[in-house]
This record gives sequence, C-alpha cells and structure tokens, in this order.
Amino acid sequence: MNMKNVGKNIRRLRQKKGWTLVQIANKVQVSVPAFSKIETGPTDINMSRLKQLAEIFEVSIMDILYDVGENPQEGLIQETNELKKQILEKDATVNMLQKKLIDLYEEVSKKSAAQ
Repeated sequence: MNMKNVGKNIRRLRQKKGWTLVQIANKVQVSVPAFSKIETGPTDINMSRLKQLAEIFEVSIMDILYDVGENPQEGLIQETNELKKQILEKDATVNMLQKKLIDLYEEVSKKSAAQ
C-alpha cells in the first residue's frame, strides 16, 4: 500500500459515483486543490479523513487503502456473508421446527383434555 495507490483508489471511487473534484471537495469540506493533492498522492491522508471518505463512498477503509482484488479482507467478507446466509437458513429451520413442536404440543394437550 502506498499513498499514490490510495489516491488512485479515491479517484476511482469518486469517478464511479460520477462526482467532480468540486463536488467531492465540497463533501469533505476542503479546497479543490487540497483534494486534488490527496488524489494525486503528494498529500498523506489521515485516519479521520479516510473514515470520512469511506462513509461518503459507502465502502470500507480497506477498499480505499488497497487496490481491487488486493484487499486482504475481501475473502473474509465473502466468507462472513456466506456464513450469515447459512445462519439465516438454519434460523428459519429452527423457527419452523419450533412451530411444529408447539402445534404438536397443542394437539396433545387437546387430546388429553378431551379424554
């Protein structure tokens, strides 16, 4: 990771949103020349600015720091999303089984009360 790549990633994200330098500079409340220096690499970016840009671009800080496909967290994010999906499926199964158990309990209770 180097600052030039970070700047290129910021430019790529800005262009992906279709924003001009003026628009993004206004969003982060800096001058256009100051933001241009962030994109071209001469100005190092601090953590609070990284966090602000990540929120504006709706990405993780890691997506700004690393090039596409280079982010060490991408694999973890995909794995986490798959695990969340599996948990939701298991949760749906548990809910269905709980409902069946309640229905059976009520059925047994009615039969016991009728006898």
